[in-house]
Amino acid sequence: MLQNDKDTIVAIATATGRGGVGVVRLSGENLSAYIEGIIGRKVSPRQASYCRFLDSAGSTIDEGVALYFPAPNSFTGESVLELQGHGGMVILDSLVQRCVSLGARVARPGEFSERAFCNDKMDLAQAEAIADLIDASSVEAAKSAVRSMQGEFSKLINQLVEEMIQIRIYVEAAIDFPEEEIDFLQDEKLFSNLDKLSSDISRVLEKAQQGSLLKDGLTLVLAGRPNAGKSSLLNSLAGNDTAIVTSVAGTTRDVLREKIVLNGLPLNIVDTAGLRDTDNEIEAEGVRRAWREIEAADQILFIVDSTQDSVPELESVWPEFFDRYPNSNQQLTLVLNKIDLSGLAPGAVPGAQKTFAISVKEQTGFDTLVDHLQKSAGFLGHSEGLFSARRRHLVSLENALNLITIGIAQLRDAGAGELLAEDLRQAQKELSEITGLFTSDDLLGRIFSSFCIGK
Repeated sequence: MLQNDKDTIVAIATATGRGGVGVVRLSGENLSAYIEGIIGRKVSPRQASYCRFLDSAGSTIDEGVALYFPAPNSFTGESVLELQGHGGMVILDSLVQRCVSLGARVARPGEFSERAFCNDKMDLAQAEAIADLIDASSVEAAKSAVRSMQGEFSKLINQLVEEMIQIRIYVEAAIDFPEEEIDFLQDEKLFSNLDKLSSDISRVLEKAQQGSLLKDGLTLVLAGRPNAGKSSLLNSLAGNDTAIVTSVAGTTRDVLREKIVLNGLPLNIVDTAGLRDTDNEIEAEGVRRAWREIEAADQILFIVDSTQDSVPELESVWPEFFDRYPNSNQQLTLVLNKIDLSGLAPGAVPGAQKTFAISVKEQTGFDTLVDHLQKSAGFLGHSEGLFSARRRHLVSLENALNLITIGIAQLRDAGAGELLAEDLRQAQKELSEITGLFTSDDLLGRIFSSFCIGK
């Protein structure tokens, strides 16, 4: 699984740049040569030792604190040495090169966490939560990542796996020993257990979807005709002048992006060029890029100048979207802007589906619109009891739930116990991939390569 897994690895574990403290971390089977070569004396395990860090000639590279964690009581499960010195890149690079000269190699991104996983110090979901905690864009996302890191998500998955194992034992025993005359179709307890398993997976999936939303955020695209107020809305939501706003139509030519947290919901806001037919080559490219972003969006706000139209229907005001995507599952909302000029009341428009009136200029109608976005995304507005989850976790849970549903139908309709047994086996494999019990090396490589170096 690991490449050169007997090597001692080294990396800078703190962020690039100047700082008061910088950390260089080593991990390997035996670090005595590194301790002797860099520190020049023994250090007590799990105790901070103030010392000089030496080069090959015995000259001082830096002064700082050394922490030594003998195997297996360390983050990676191997012996770990942390050298905490001053946070200048020249100093830290010199320490890394000193370690390399003693036989270490520079760690790959995520290799410390990968070794912790392979040495059973944590499962895969916990390892991923470390990266999610580092990348958290909100307090709620950080809290959910900590819960996953502490094993709350894994505990739920393991409970589902154990529940599934008990059902599999019964089903496969009935198949292997038909003389016992266990009748699948007459055993309501089996159907009850399967229904419970399905419900339990659904509840975990619902929480995982919330955790994924906290981690990745909602991609919200602002679309509309030129000069409808898209860029003004972006600036207002972001709290700065990200986009140029003028009275000239077609100011926005390229895609503009902002990441914000709105009432606890992370938003990836995308402002796009005004949608219209044009002979201008640059503007036409902006319109093409706008459609590309619309296609990839989680939710779309179509902005309309309310002074130019009466309250329209979305299908009539934006027929191009429905022509392109007649079966779209995207959440689409109509936003009537400039109500300070048209006189419409702010908030949800009575009698119109998913239509909201706002004034970017006067900052009215925003609360109702934001509340609608949260409800449309299924966002609960809090992080209590949630854990961080990734897209791959959702896919595994969805696949497992689908397999259970198919298995129940096959058993009830055709008495196909063998097919149910295979569906249960595949469903268990899907869940086990979340924690890494059954995971391909290629997947592990993709996951850990996305981590930062030194973690």
